Amino acid sequence: MNLYWFIAKRYFTSPKTTHIINIISSITAVSFAIGTLALVIIISIFNGLESLIIKRFNSFDPDLKIIPVHSKIFVPDKQMLLTLNSIQEIDKYAFTLEDNVLVKYQDRYHPFTLKGVDLSYADMTGLDTMIVNGRFSLMYQNQPVAVIGMGVSAHLSVSLNFVAPLKIYAPNRIANAEFSPNNAFVTKSIYPVGIYSVDPEMDNYVITPINFAREIFKYKEEVSSLEIVLKDPSQSDKVEQILQNVLGNSFDVRNRFEQHQFIYQIMKTEKIVVFAILLFILLIASFNITASLTLLILEKKEDIQTLRSIGFSAKDIRKIFLYEGWLIALIGAILGIILGLIFCFLQHHFGIIPMEGSSPNAFIVDAYPVEVRLYDILLIFVTVIAIGYISSRFPVRFITQRYLPDKYNEL
Repeated sequence: MNLYWFIAKRYFTSPKTTHIINIISSITAVSFAIGTLALVIIISIFNGLESLIIKRFNSFDPDLKIIPVHSKIFVPDKQMLLTLNSIQEIDKYAFTLEDNVLVKYQDRYHPFTLKGVDLSYADMTGLDTMIVNGRFSLMYQNQPVAVIGMGVSAHLSVSLNFVAPLKIYAPNRIANAEFSPNNAFVTKSIYPVGIYSVDPEMDNYVITPINFAREIFKYKEEVSSLEIVLKDPSQSDKVEQILQNVLGNSFDVRNRFEQHQFIYQIMKTEKIVVFAILLFILLIASFNITASLTLLILEKKEDIQTLRSIGFSAKDIRKIFLYEGWLIALIGAILGIILGLIFCFLQHHFGIIPMEGSSPNAFIVDAYPVEVRLYDILLIFVTVIAIGYISSRFPVRFITQRYLPDKYNEL
């Protein structure tokens, strides 16, 4: 065993003449353990929430989405179709047409987004797994039907029992409202057969067959986007670059991250901010290491002279006390990580901390999701040890100068 570590461990475990040194050292180790425990738990919960959101977004969003840059709609030409069919990594694709509409259900009105999709849309997404009421279907007895988001259902109190249809109002593009105000809007009715829940941002859609959307928006072959599903989603960057080069600056090809870049950036920023706040609390707790080492050095000044007499240099003696402070941080870090991993295991399997809301179904999960990532655990461990080193180095360096005059051996 390293002699420095051995002496440092003896100093940590052996009773001191001044009992307060043992108390401060124990409190410091516990403080580091609690801080590390909080870091492991909070970061793992953020990881779980992030994975949950991404998973639910993936059920609604395609691997790649092509939208026009200079207009809301475009007409897909033969060259585009040939390009899509020639890329082997593409599994399926579907055209969509969406725009804002006013939706009426019985005596309630609210603006939402109408999204017309190909009938093969269900095979491209996992939206059918997010159905909370009814079923995912776009046709019923050869008639178009709709699937609506939870936000639409909540605002309009929609029933799926064919009690009343949704009435869709859209501005008539080709009518002159000044001379014919009665034709200013196109109105069509459609029955909802399913309700899905993904995310508040995604739950404000009324999904219909694309032909229904074209009729109400007065389009023929126009579409607003092209959604693509890949055989291997890990190839999205490669296919995105190919399509962007072929289509040019008139179209914007977006991957899953770019489709919700703002939300993903918010999640990353929140995680970083929370991590920084908890580290600041740990940094405050590390001041106890400074107090503990200061008192220990003052108590062990006779031991210091003894070690000097048997050949220990100033640098060797400082290293002992440095390891002492490091040992406190190491014990706290290891204990905190172990307790944090135990908590995450219990939370994942038993949901000991539930999601509390105003109603039993207020959240899409019953308990806070957790996801432990090795990278985060290693980052937490290294950061805590680094804080322990920094808070140990300065008292050891400056306080021992009173008893170790050969300053040329300083750390």
